[in-house]
Amino acid sequence: MTNRSRRLKKKLLIEEFKELGFTVSWSFAEGTDAKTLDSVVDLFINEAIKPNGLAYEGSGDLNWQGLICMQKIGNCTEEHRKIVSDWLVNHGLNRVKTGQLIDIWWDELDF
Repeated sequence: MTNRSRRLKKKLLIEEFKELGFTVSWSFAEGTDAKTLDSVVDLFINEAIKPNGLAYEGSGDLNWQGLICMQKIGNCTEEHRKIVSDWLVNHGLNRVKTGQLIDIWWDELDF
Protein backbone atom coordinates (compact mmCIF):
# COMPACT_ATOMS: atom_id res chain seq x y z
CA MET A 1 0.00 0.00 0.00
CA THR A 2 1.35 3.40 -0.98
CA ASN A 3 1.79 5.84 1.89
CA ARG A 4 0.26 9.15 0.76
CA SER A 5 -0.22 12.35 2.71
CA ARG A 6 -3.72 13.40 3.67
CA ARG A 7 -3.39 16.40 1.34
CA LEU A 8 -2.49 14.19 -1.64
CA LYS A 9 -5.31 11.75 -0.88
CA LYS A 10 -7.74 14.67 -0.85
CA LYS A 11 -6.37 15.98 -4.13
CA LEU A 12 -6.63 12.51 -5.74
CA LEU A 13 -10.09 11.90 -4.22
CA ILE A 14 -9.05 8.54 -2.83
CA GLU A 15 -9.46 6.59 0.42
CA GLU A 16 -11.47 8.68 2.91
CA PHE A 17 -12.02 11.37 0.23
CA LYS A 18 -13.56 9.14 -2.42
CA GLU A 19 -17.09 9.92 -3.54
CA LEU A 20 -19.67 7.23 -4.17
CA GLY A 21 -22.35 7.46 -6.83
CA PHE A 22 -24.16 5.09 -9.18
CA THR A 23 -25.20 4.68 -12.77
CA VAL A 24 -28.83 4.72 -13.85
CA SER A 25 -30.58 3.81 -17.06
CA TRP A 26 -34.19 3.63 -18.22
CA SER A 27 -36.32 3.63 -21.34
CA PHE A 28 -39.45 5.38 -22.50
CA ALA A 29 -42.11 3.50 -24.43
CA GLU A 30 -41.62 3.41 -28.20
CA GLY A 31 -43.31 6.41 -29.80
CA THR A 32 -43.12 8.70 -26.77
CA ASP A 33 -43.12 12.28 -28.06
CA ALA A 34 -40.39 14.84 -27.31
CA LYS A 35 -42.67 16.98 -25.14
CA THR A 36 -43.42 14.03 -22.85
CA LEU A 37 -39.73 13.06 -22.71
CA ASP A 38 -38.76 16.58 -21.63
CA SER A 39 -41.58 16.77 -19.11
CA VAL A 40 -40.74 13.46 -17.42
CA VAL A 41 -37.01 14.21 -17.26
CA ASP A 42 -37.75 17.64 -15.75
CA LEU A 43 -40.03 16.00 -13.16
CA PHE A 44 -37.31 13.43 -12.40
CA ILE A 45 -34.79 16.21 -11.72
CA ASN A 46 -37.24 18.30 -9.68
CA GLU A 47 -38.83 15.49 -7.65
CA ALA A 48 -36.16 12.81 -7.21
CA ILE A 49 -32.78 14.42 -7.80
CA LYS A 50 -32.73 17.97 -6.38
CA PRO A 51 -34.79 17.38 -3.19
CA ASN A 52 -32.43 14.58 -2.18
CA GLY A 53 -29.23 16.59 -2.68
CA LEU A 54 -28.32 14.58 -5.77
CA ALA A 55 -26.92 15.54 -9.16
CA TYR A 56 -27.60 13.78 -12.47
CA GLU A 57 -25.39 13.79 -15.55
CA GLY A 58 -26.76 11.87 -18.50
CA SER A 59 -28.59 11.94 -21.78
CA GLY A 60 -30.83 10.01 -24.07
CA ASP A 61 -33.87 10.00 -26.27
CA LEU A 62 -36.05 6.94 -25.72
CA ASN A 63 -33.18 5.22 -23.87
CA TRP A 64 -31.46 7.22 -21.13
CA GLN A 65 -28.34 6.56 -19.11
CA GLY A 66 -26.27 8.60 -16.72
CA LEU A 67 -24.44 8.98 -13.45
CA ILE A 68 -25.88 10.12 -10.14
CA CYS A 69 -23.76 11.60 -7.38
CA MET A 70 -24.19 14.11 -4.56
CA GLN A 71 -24.54 17.82 -5.38
CA LYS A 72 -21.89 18.50 -2.73
CA ILE A 73 -18.91 16.36 -1.81
CA GLY A 74 -20.22 13.20 -0.24
CA ASN A 75 -21.46 9.70 -0.86
CA CYS A 76 -24.68 8.36 -2.28
CA THR A 77 -26.30 5.59 -0.28
CA GLU A 78 -28.44 2.55 -0.96
CA GLU A 79 -31.41 4.72 0.04
CA HIS A 80 -30.58 7.13 -2.81
CA ARG A 81 -30.52 4.21 -5.25
CA LYS A 82 -33.94 3.11 -4.00
CA ILE A 83 -35.40 6.64 -4.25
CA VAL A 84 -34.24 6.99 -7.86
CA SER A 85 -35.30 3.50 -8.91
CA ASP A 86 -38.71 3.75 -7.23
CA TRP A 87 -39.39 7.15 -8.80
CA LEU A 88 -38.60 5.90 -12.30
CA VAL A 89 -40.66 2.71 -11.90
CA ASN A 90 -43.59 4.60 -10.33
CA HIS A 91 -43.65 6.95 -13.34
CA GLY A 92 -44.04 4.10 -15.80
CA LEU A 93 -40.53 3.98 -17.24
CA ASN A 94 -39.19 0.73 -18.65
CA ARG A 95 -35.98 -1.26 -18.12
CA VAL A 96 -35.03 0.77 -15.04
CA LYS A 97 -31.57 -0.18 -13.81
CA THR A 98 -29.46 1.36 -11.06
CA GLY A 99 -25.87 0.22 -10.75
CA GLN A 100 -24.03 -0.58 -7.55
CA LEU A 101 -22.40 2.21 -5.57
CA ILE A 102 -19.04 3.04 -7.17
CA ASP A 103 -16.18 5.47 -6.73
CA ILE A 104 -17.27 8.11 -9.27
CA TRP A 105 -13.71 9.28 -9.91
CA TRP A 106 -11.89 5.97 -10.33
CA ASP A 107 -14.26 3.06 -11.03
CA GLU A 108 -15.45 2.17 -14.52
CA LEU A 109 -19.06 3.00 -15.28
CA ASP A 110 -21.36 0.07 -15.90
CA PHE A 111 -24.63 0.80 -17.63
